[in-house]
Amino acid sequence: MYDDNNIFAKIIDGKMPCKKIYEDKDVLFFEDINPVSKVHILGIPKVKCVDFSEFVLKYDQNIVANFFQKVEVVIEKLGIKESGFRIISNSGADGGQEVPHFHIHILGGEKIGSKIR
Repeated sequence: MYDDNNIFAKIIDGKMPCKKIYEDKDVLFFEDINPVSKVHILGIPKVKCVDFSEFVLKYDQNIVANFFQKVEVVIEKLGIKESGFRIISNSGADGGQEVPHFHIHILGGEKIGSKIR
């Protein structure tokens, strides 16, 4: 069940600040407050969904496709497309998900290797 008081819901509602990288009416990308690489961006759709599965199964394919198209826009904006990047989405307790709102991590700007858990 979706928690309207999770930190990402508060960020979307403007109740919590963030360092925005890209935003439109459907998506928001911003800097992670605890980065694990030189570039560490979080991307969230502006819909109420707990995890990846709920996002792709519950929402219209145009909303899902738009989110991932915007991931590409952000990667290009960050200048990490050519050098490489990693996209991570944690799901559930065993997957390490800390915030119950579907989100992705975009990591790059340096050689990631196996240092990222």
